[in-house]
Parts: sequence; structure tokens; C-alpha cells
Amino acid sequence: METKLKHLELVQGVMNRMAGNSFFLKGWSITLILALLALAEKDKNQFFIYLAFFPCVVFWSLDGYFLWQEKMYRKLYQKVSETEPVSIDFNMNTSKYKNEVDSWLTVCFSVTLVIFHGAILCVIVLTILIIIFAGSA
Repeated sequence: METKLKHLELVQGVMNRMAGNSFFLKGWSITLILALLALAEKDKNQFFIYLAFFPCVVFWSLDGYFLWQEKMYRKLYQKVSETEPVSIDFNMNTSKYKNEVDSWLTVCFSVTLVIFHGAILCVIVLTILIIIFAGSA
């Protein structure tokens, strides 16, 4: 029974790191993009606004990747919890669960990620539109 609990703790630890990575990515995403928008305003250089699209897409993709990995580790956790203690092998390979969870791209467009990263994308687009319409007025 102790081996089963240890294996479950290992899997839970990985899931916790995935969730932590996702949290830090969101913080860095907001920080970096707001810094680029501030530079665009300070230097009156639209290049920084267009440059903000790059970290937005990269952080969105990475956040989706970590969530996708976390979903596969949840499947592993479920399998380990259903395994007899004598059969525990401490295997941490989640590749066999790829077909049991949504694809990475589907996870990237899950409701929570679309709301968070989509809002950041909307801020970038709105900033561009404001500059375009303010410049033409």
C-alpha cells in the first residue's frame, strides 16, 4: 500500500508543478505584454504593439501545453489509484493517455484559456484599433 501512495504522491507532485507553471505563465504573459504596450505608448512606436502578438500566442500555447500534460497526468493518477499495490511500477509515462484526453490544440481553446488569453489578445487588438482611429482623426 505504501508503494501505491508514493506513486500517487509523485504523480500529484507533477500535476502541482504543471498548475504552478500555468500560473506563472499567466503572470509573465500579462507583465510582458503590458510592458510592450507601455513601450509603444512611451516611444510612440507601433512596432511594440505588433510585437505583443508574439508573446501572447507563445504563452497561450505553452499554457495549453501544460494543461494538456496535466490532463494526461490526471489519467495516470486515476490508473494508479485503481492498480493493486503489488502491481505498482512507478511508471510516469503519460504518452499512452494522449488518445484519452482532448488534443493539445483543443485544450488551447478550452473555455478558461480562451477567456484569459483571448482577453489579452483583445486588449492588443483594441490598442491597435485605437491607434489607427486616433491617428486618422
